[in-house]
Amino acid sequence: MNEQLDSSKFRFAHLADCHIGGWKEDKLKELSIKSFEKAINKIIDEKLDFLLISGDLFNTAIPSVDALKQVALSLRRLKENNIQTYIIPGSHDFSPSGKTMLDVLENAGLCINVYKYNEITKKLEITYHQLPNQEKIALTGICGLSGGLEKLLYEEISNKQEIENLPNFKIFLFHTLLTELKPTTNDWEKVPSEPLSLLPQNFNYYPGGHPHFIHQKSTPERPLIAYPGPLFPNNFKELEELKQGGFYICDVDPNNKITLTHTPIKLKETISLNINANEKTSEQVAEEIKENLNQLSIENCIVTLRVAGTLKAGKASDISFKKILENNKAYIILKNTSKLKTKQFSEIKIKEGTIEEVEDSIIKEHIGQIEIPDIQLNENQELLTTQLMTSLNKEKLEGEKNIDFENRIKQDLIEIFNLRDVFEEW
Repeated sequence: MNEQLDSSKFRFAHLADCHIGGWKEDKLKELSIKSFEKAINKIIDEKLDFLLISGDLFNTAIPSVDALKQVALSLRRLKENNIQTYIIPGSHDFSPSGKTMLDVLENAGLCINVYKYNEITKKLEITYHQLPNQEKIALTGICGLSGGLEKLLYEEISNKQEIENLPNFKIFLFHTLLTELKPTTNDWEKVPSEPLSLLPQNFNYYPGGHPHFIHQKSTPERPLIAYPGPLFPNNFKELEELKQGGFYICDVDPNNKITLTHTPIKLKETISLNINANEKTSEQVAEEIKENLNQLSIENCIVTLRVAGTLKAGKASDISFKKILENNKAYIILKNTSKLKTKQFSEIKIKEGTIEEVEDSIIKEHIGQIEIPDIQLNENQELLTTQLMTSLNKEKLEGEKNIDFENRIKQDLIEIFNLRDVFEEW
């Protein structure tokens, strides 16, 4: 037993953004669940006092039966070891009607949802956890909502001063990206966020969730705010950048000073391979991929393969990824070719002007390069191109299901090509 543990008054774990069930690939879906199970094993082995989950335990409000079963079994193991789980819903945990599977887990006695907000009085209720030494820890928090709508809940809290003045060791769980903790990279510059002042003051620890990065910050009014990052990477880019997930183990000493230890959860090695396709033929790119895979030790590893650039000759479809990637010993290979392009059009000369003027100029200059059999469509190519660009540039809304997003785009295309009568006949 180390010196830090000996001097701890109590210890707890902080998880967030597990997104169980989020991957469509079965192998990665399984790793997501196994990561949760491994974290639970660590918490039990370390004999921690309790567990905090700051939102997005599941990737959807209605997870699969298998995902729900495995999570329930893990939470039950915690309960059997006298380790209580405290949780708040994240933006992925809620259905459009406001329902959450966390209610089922709470009713089964497997966790306690500390987001208890009285819609009439606008008061936040406090949940207490009693330590073996009879000290009571005060817990509360605000859920995460799609589109950052939880901001309204913070603004309406009527007993804010009352909870700020509680004499207990206090923990406030939240699921919101805070501006002051946001990375300065371009990827995060335009991501919506809320100011740190949104959180009530004088809590000892603010366990956060929602943004998938590891970060912590201390201020006089809010001693320690922390994001543990995802428990397991939830998309291609996160696998590339993070390689693995993890969580915090928090040690609190007799003076209420908190020491955070980020505990990685690593089940598989992740290897990232980037291929530059610029000025290469499709055959050359295919050969380069094969050579790189042969040189790497990828057995039982997760491999991310990103191919980007503009081919000198050939099409992206000429690269037989299925043939290239077969008979390998990797655990799984994921490929991303979203930035792989073909020199199908003549060189585009960019002119000065607003974005709209440049787009309009490019459309006018290159319209007609692709022959469309329908004469009427050829005559309206300029208008159709503009309408298609507008429609296909739409982004998936926060919390919007994939099927709803796809249907919204399909409905736009039906209107653009005037196909309503055709679909009605079907």
